[in-house]
Amino acid sequence: MNNGADDAARWLAEQGKALEQALAELVQINSFTENVEGGRKVGAMLEELYAVDGLASRRVVSTKFADHLVVSSTHTPAADSSPIALVGHLDTVFPPGLFEGYRRDGDLARGPGVLDMKGGLVVVAWALKALAESGTLARLPGIRLVIVADEEVGSPEGQGVIKQAIAGASGALVFEAGRKNDLVITRRKGTGAVTVTAYGKGAHAGNAHKEGANALWALARLVDRAQALTDYDRGVTVNVGKVSGGTSKNTVPDQAEALIDLRFESRADGEALVSALRQAAEECAASVQGTRIEIVGGIARLPLERTEASARLMERYGAAAKAAGLGNGEAGLIGGGSDASTAHAMGIAAIDGLGPRGIGFHTKDEQIEVATLVQKAQALARFLASLQV
Repeated sequence: MNNGADDAARWLAEQGKALEQALAELVQINSFTENVEGGRKVGAMLEELYAVDGLASRRVVSTKFADHLVVSSTHTPAADSSPIALVGHLDTVFPPGLFEGYRRDGDLARGPGVLDMKGGLVVVAWALKALAESGTLARLPGIRLVIVADEEVGSPEGQGVIKQAIAGASGALVFEAGRKNDLVITRRKGTGAVTVTAYGKGAHAGNAHKEGANALWALARLVDRAQALTDYDRGVTVNVGKVSGGTSKNTVPDQAEALIDLRFESRADGEALVSALRQAAEECAASVQGTRIEIVGGIARLPLERTEASARLMERYGAAAKAAGLGNGEAGLIGGGSDASTAHAMGIAAIDGLGPRGIGFHTKDEQIEVATLVQKAQALARFLASLQV
């Protein structure tokens, strides 16, 4: 029986120019996470791209970021079937003016978001359009697509939007940057973010040095303790990335602050790391009389861990990718986080890195291989078509 996969793939083979044009238009609009106006413009453009017969979209209004977008099937699936979740984000990492515009460079396309991850959003849109064209979309168990607007800052709102939208899904496919050889991501480190503030007592460094309590000194001791918590063998890293404080060289500083990044491979290690930081903060403050240290933050995203269910999901997607002329291997552990971890924390099998193939995400050399836009859309269409009940 023809499940519509071949028809969808043939239709997509003629859609290369349309995919690239849509991507170019999205990339031309800056959607840096804090650029709410730009993010809203991109969200409106995405609503138009996902205006597909058989799908309905709704905005989840945000008071801090651009609105999030949820797209769902309109048909009633079989009672014994579970929907499949597709996850992405519309925000990018460069503020306006730093890295702008879309540029074709031979077989490559360059620009902010071509890879991370407006390219992935275009791949999903055209795969769904292809399935609608082939009459297959209405035969699927159900689609739950979530596009959040705050992924690049850890999805503080987006995680809740995702959890509500994809509850009960049989699996989650995430369209972050496609890797070399199209390797599928099944493991990511968990991430954490901590702001440490040390408080002391200001005083004149010449006339009243003894009366002061140096907040920077207490913080410096904690910086050393924090960095020492790194354990490469366990995959645990701590990075004190920014320190600030004080007012002048001849004033005992009454306040100082540090921003710390945490990475870990297991939930237990993440929880232990945060606990160790808090204990170190108490001890360092006690060692400098008159100071105290406060820690705000902790685990932002739990790790994405490989499971039997996610391995099966990867194998099934891999067969579709191979049929589309792509690679179908598995990536090693990835240090960066993504919303795949949110699905995994819900007990939903998740795979990641399914966007177009490229390099340079989070750099001014961000690029994709344009031909893989169609191939990745074909792979997704074939995978979804295989889910018919």
